[in-house]
Amino acid sequence: MSNRPSGNPPDDSITVDIYDQSYRLRGQDSEYIHKLADIVDSKMRLVASHGKTVDSLRVAVLAALNIADELARAEEKLGQLSGAITETQSSIRIRASSLNGLLYSLLTEDRKTG
Repeated sequence: MSNRPSGNPPDDSITVDIYDQSYRLRGQDSEYIHKLADIVDSKMRLVASHGKTVDSLRVAVLAALNIADELARAEEKLGQLSGAITETQSSIRIRASSLNGLLYSLLTEDRKTG
């Protein structure tokens, strides 16, 4: 039996400040949520500093577009790296197979002469 009064869920909310507004969020990892909030806040401030708009909704949408662009570019880069890794693995397998064949030939030849 719990000592917590019934009907009151545990307070696992985290308060973050984004672009001078406080938000109560729920989550398990407070440090991670604060990190994400800092990224959004920084991006919004960067967008606001380069534009003429003071409308926070417009700033938020432009910041979201910038973050989405960064995500898309990171996913593209990850795809390229994954392709390069697959290509390298294939090359290593081919080389290992070739070396294995050479080693087998040398050992077979050594047995014939020995």
